[in-house]
Amino acid sequence: MIVRSFKDIEGTDRHVKAKSGTWESKRIILAKERVGFSLHETILYAGTETSMWYANHVEAVLCVEGEAELTNDETGEKYTITPGTMYLLDGHEKHTMRIKKDFRCVCVFNPPVTGREDHDENGVYPLLTEPEPEPAAQTG
Repeated sequence: MIVRSFKDIEGTDRHVKAKSGTWESKRIILAKERVGFSLHETILYAGTETSMWYANHVEAVLCVEGEAELTNDETGEKYTITPGTMYLLDGHEKHTMRIKKDFRCVCVFNPPVTGREDHDENGVYPLLTEPEPEPAAQTG
């Protein structure tokens, strides 16, 4: 059983701040936990715009605070995302978030992220993996 708080994560390598300065994320569950997904609390800052494309991951996002405009960059469709609204990038859609009020959300990624990812020039997280654990020694 794992029990972990946001306070436990603050200031550790699980508390990731984007090079772009537009967001920060507390990575609560990562690939190294080997449960098949990762779980994050992410805050995108008011007045910022971030273009993303999860070419290697499926992401579900649940807004718990703030307001953003989500644009599907492939279709031009726009959505207002407010607390209690979820969006799922099940088609690896290229998208842009325009943040109206500091936007706090809970995100789930599959495959799980390692915690070392940041968006590249195309808005993509690279597909990083954790090494396989060493097999247990046989006794007897």
